[in-house]
Amino acid sequence: MADIRILNPESLGKPLGQYSQITRVRATEFLFIAGQLSADRDGGIVGRDDFDAQCVQVFANLEAALASQGAAWRNIVQFTTYLVHSQDIPKFMAFRLREFPRLFPDGAYPPNTLLMVDRLVQEPFLVEVQAIAAL
Repeated sequence: MADIRILNPESLGKPLGQYSQITRVRATEFLFIAGQLSADRDGGIVGRDDFDAQCVQVFANLEAALASQGAAWRNIVQFTTYLVHSQDIPKFMAFRLREFPRLFPDGAYPPNTLLMVDRLVQEPFLVEVQAIAAL
């Protein structure tokens, strides 16, 4: 089992959202999970034009990827998030405020880098989240 410590050094200040500044990891194996979109198992788009529904599906896909390798949310050491519209930042923050206490009940939220991109692989996708987990 990996030794994962989520840290927020005072020298970096308080994070601006549901994330932490640093993850310190001692592990023997890592999972690199490709960016997940709001696609179902058959490749159908879930939540067309509905940012919150897309977030729900993206995180369900991440959870499925973790479970397929015997891992869980506690194994996540870093996220990278891609949004198409800057207007969706408050919606993303609201989603995390609502869902992260359930996913990370100890309040140790992994670091997250949030990037704005011109578009994702298909026009209807609004959000993509990539993850790294330690086993």
